[in-house]
Amino acid sequence: MTGTIATPVETDIERPAGADVPADDRPWIVIVWNDPVNLMSYVTLVFQKLFGYSRAKATQLMLQVHEEGKAVVSSGPRERAEHDVARLHAHGLWATLRQD
Repeated sequence: MTGTIATPVETDIERPAGADVPADDRPWIVIVWNDPVNLMSYVTLVFQKLFGYSRAKATQLMLQVHEEGKAVVSSGPRERAEHDVARLHAHGLWATLRQD
C-alpha cells in the first residue's frame, strides 16, 4: 500500500418514487369490498350519508364496487381511515384500510 489516501467519490443514487416521503406521511385508504348482502341502492345511500358524496359520485363508487369488486371511498390519516372503516362496518358494509 502506498502513502496516498483515496478520496470518496460522489455518486448519484436513484431512489424509488416516494422514498423521500416518510411512511407515516403516506395517506391511508379505505376500501369497500363487494358483498352478496347489501342492495346497490343501500350502498349508494351509505356513501352519500357517511362521506357527503353527491348521488352521482356515490353511484359511481357503488358501481365500481359491484363491477370491480372494490373501490377506494376515502383517504387520509390513519385515525380517520379507522373511523371511516368502523362507520362502514356499523352500516353493514365490508371495508378495510391500508397505507397507500
